[in-house]
Amino acid sequence: MLNKIMLIGNLGKEPELQVTSDGTPFTRFSLAVSRNYTTKSGERREETEWFNIVAWRQLAETCERYLHKGSKVYIEGRVTQRKYTDKNGLERMSVDVTITDMEMLTPKSASSGSESYSAVGAGDSNDPFLPDYPDDLS
Repeated sequence: MLNKIMLIGNLGKEPELQVTSDGTPFTRFSLAVSRNYTTKSGERREETEWFNIVAWRQLAETCERYLHKGSKVYIEGRVTQRKYTDKNGLERMSVDVTITDMEMLTPKSASSGSESYSAVGAGDSNDPFLPDYPDDLS
């Protein structure tokens, strides 16, 4: 089976670095992915989809350090679902993209190129050390 997603988009908010109860760092941010198309009548339109992104360990720290709201990035990862209880005690479901690779497409300056980062060992879905989402991740 294959569970892989590749996205290019812009961050919708600043990455938030957090730490699980066992000390594992993770970062969350939203990613806007847009596509342009032309209707049958010739009108140009843009459609934007929003994705919840989660990075773990070293990749989480890299995302928090170098990415900012509006940054353009290429990411690879897998789609994950999780249940959580919201502030009102209601059980909810969330679909996230857990990333394994990230390439910054917004250069630091006009002279520098893009940089690529991988989650060393953390992206393998068979990795026994990849933690489950904590219940309070909401």
